[in-house]
This record gives sequence, structure tokens and C-alpha cells, in this order.
Amino acid sequence: MSIKPRVWACVLGAVLATPSAAQAPLSSIDWLTPQTQTDRMPGTVLREPPVAQGVENQEIQVTPLEALKQPLGLVASSTTGLPLDLWEASDSQTISRLMAQVPVEPHAAMQSLLFTLILSETRAPAGPYAEETLLLARLDRLLTLGATDPAQALAQLAGPLDSRARFARWFDATLLTGDEDTSCAALLMEQHLSAGYDAPIFCLARAGDWETAALLLESAHTLELLPPAQLALLDRYLSPDIFEGAPPLPTPQNPDPLTFRLFETIGERLPTAPLPRMFATADLRDVAGWKAQIEAAERLTRVGALHPNHLLGLYTERRPAASGGTWDRVRALQQFDAALTTGSAAAVTKTLPAVWSAMRSVGLEVAFAELFSQRLAPVQLAGDTAKLAWQIRLLSTDYEAVSKARPDDTTDTMFLVSLANGQAARTLATTPFSRAVAQGFSADAIIPDALRTLLDQGRLGETILRAMILFDHGAKGNLNALTDALATFRFVGLEDTARRAALQLVLLERR
Repeated sequence: MSIKPRVWACVLGAVLATPSAAQAPLSSIDWLTPQTQTDRMPGTVLREPPVAQGVENQEIQVTPLEALKQPLGLVASSTTGLPLDLWEASDSQTISRLMAQVPVEPHAAMQSLLFTLILSETRAPAGPYAEETLLLARLDRLLTLGATDPAQALAQLAGPLDSRARFARWFDATLLTGDEDTSCAALLMEQHLSAGYDAPIFCLARAGDWETAALLLESAHTLELLPPAQLALLDRYLSPDIFEGAPPLPTPQNPDPLTFRLFETIGERLPTAPLPRMFATADLRDVAGWKAQIEAAERLTRVGALHPNHLLGLYTERRPAASGGTWDRVRALQQFDAALTTGSAAAVTKTLPAVWSAMRSVGLEVAFAELFSQRLAPVQLAGDTAKLAWQIRLLSTDYEAVSKARPDDTTDTMFLVSLANGQAARTLATTPFSRAVAQGFSADAIIPDALRTLLDQGRLGETILRAMILFDHGAKGNLNALTDALATFRFVGLEDTARRAALQLVLLERR
């Protein structure tokens, strides 16, 4: 299996970040650093068994052990810190529903956590169809988020030819990443994997077998095996000379990846902006213009599906030739990047507010912080610019170290310092929102009874997903839900997730 660079940009960039919370590490993943909670742990449970007073012969009962399902994931459990049995005690349908529904935009900490849950090596719950159900749910959410490379890699790892449903997801992913020759070769060997005639016709033509493709298309026309719009599209795909000079085909309302690629092939490429996010991946290829590539990269970076370095490379690729919108963001970032290169505090002071405003306008604050936090550190800034730079750097994975170089001792600043260190002093909280955040970090914070029950039943993954939904409710104004979510994250060892999520809420006011 060959995993493309964008896969590791998304996966390893999100999963292998350096932990910043100062405590005993649960793993090497930064936002799964645990908190030590010895005060919450039960007393000793391993006691010496009582000594028998006599010997009694008892009948030995033998029960066959069910073979454990093989764990599946792109990132080892030892790396993510999540157990292999993360889902085993839950119902696969429930997990699939929660995985599809849990909201993560615009919360970068939740995005990172969801990618970790999906990509970590885990076993499926018990049940005859549970393994397939959970796998398809993981693939569907990856595709929804636009993480097509990880979806393709996970499907390949699971075995994309084992069912039609797996192959359909894999085929869609390869069409968007430009790796369709691989999936087409597999389809031509196992044609039963296709649910229709359009994919075999496309793949036969890709392989150079135009006669068979034409014969199959003629059969589809005669037997009306495909919708008229799809037949018209395939006609132009196989016989472009006949339709030279013909008016463009009507734009489809909800194209699938194959329809999208067919339109691209006949020279009528569809814009990806109105389409679901997974189509943005197609604009990262060289067939799209520079502006389209930038906007697609922004769209994917905003949900954590693309590493910020890829976006930075596009931003700095060349000089913008126009102004307004995208070009203003490109120009602002290039000027700031040049100012950092010179090391001039005056130049950074002049360019930082403008680029920060540009990044905020498209929801890329956290990505910007990750890109420039370390380069901002040595620049000697003063006044409001120094405070802005410090707050920006608090959004990076280095937040705990950054907090030690606070720009002033105001109440708001000291509250952020306490939050970055996992304390969130309630005495420094000045609003109902900050008090709700502080309560989630207090020593007496308790998790909801419903979530504690799930934990007692061993349903850790389900608990985390439900806590993520609570966090979204909290960000929208339900302060009790916010406190409960933060307390739950900390209780299960997601200390770094709790800190970063809270810092992002407070600093970016996304509520």
C-alpha cells in the first residue's frame, strides 16, 4: 500500500504533535496527554484472596473463547494512546450515528480529536455486521471532512475488494485524489464490485479498451440501464469528436465523484466551491488554477483535513496578480512572512494585525498559529502587538511554554495563563462563560451521570463522542454542557484536548 504525502500531512500532523501539557504522558500524542487523578481513583482492588480451609473437587466448565477481531487503523494504538477496545462495548450503529453527527467545525481541538478516534488502531464492537458498519462510518466521515487520502489509505488497509460498499468509498476517494487507475484496475478484475455500468465504462476507456467500453455503453442505452444525463455524459466521454462545438451539458445538482471526473475529462470542469468538501481535494492537483488551489486548501485546512504547511506553500508560491478576497489574504501573509524573515520588530508590528485579520476572516487562526508561533517567539514586540502575538501563540501546541512569557499581569491575561496550565482559576473568571470554563477545570468538577455510566460499561469511545457533542452545545451557549464536556475530557485523560479547546473558545470567542 502506498500512502501519499497528504495522508501523512493530515494524519501525522494531527496525531504525532509534541505534547505540551506537563504531566505523565499517556502517549506521544499531544492532545491525549492525561491528567494525574490519583484523588479520583478508587482504593486498592487487588487484595489477597481468602485462604481455603479445605479441599473441594469441582467440575471444570469449558467455554470456547470467541476469536478477537483484528484491530484496524492507520495509526498504532501505542501512538494515539487510545485502547484497542475503544469501541468494543458499544453498539456499532450507535457509534456510527455519533461519528457521523459529532460537530467539529470550527473547533480545531475537536477536529484533531475526531481524526484520532477515526484513524487510531481499534477493534470493532461485537456483532455479525459491526466491523463493516464501523468501517463504513469511519470512511464516510473522512470523506465528509475532505480527508480523501486517509480515507483511501484506510479502505486499502481494510481490503477494498471485500464488499461493494468498501469498494464504492475507495473508488470515490481515488477519483478525487487522481489515483483512479489503481481502483479501475481492480474493478476490471472484479467487475461485480460495481453497482452500475458507468464505472466499468469509465475504467475500460481509461485502460484503452474503447471498443468494449462503447459496446457496454450501447447496451446501457438500449436497456436504459443509466439515467439519460449520465448516458449523455458518457457519450461525450467516449466520442468527443462527435460533440465538438455542441453546447455544454446542464450542470448536475448533486454529482458523485465519477460524474465530477467525467465532466473534467470532457473539458467542462465543475467548480468545487458549491460542492461537498471532499471535492476540494480535486482542486489541489495541478489541473486547477492557483486561486482554486488556494481556496481548496483553505477549505480543507479549516477542518484539519490538510496540514497548514501545504497551505503555506500555496500562499507563497508566487506574487498575486490581482487584489481583493483571496489575493488580499495572500498578499498580507506574504508581507508578514517577509517581515518575520527580516526579524524587524517594526515590520512585524506593521504586518501582524493585517494578516491576523485576514486569517480570522476565513477561520484559519489556529493553522496560522501553528505555522508562525515559533518564528514569532524571538521577535521583541511591545504594547498591543506583543499581546496579540502572545495570544496567537497560545493557540499553538506550545501554549504551556508560551504562557510563561506573559505580556502583562491583567486579569484576562492571568486567566489565560492559568487555563494554559490546567488550573483555570475561578477567581480570575470575570464572565459567566469564563466561569463555566473554570468550573470544568476545578478539582471538584464531576462528569454527568450518563457519561459515568458509559465509562463503567467500558464504552470509552462512545463517551468521548458524546462529550464532543456536549462541547459543541457549550460553545453555542449551554454553559452547563461546556463545564461537563471539559470535566469529562480531563477525567478520561484528554487533558491537552480540554486545554486547547478552552483556549480556542476564550481567545477566538467562537460561541
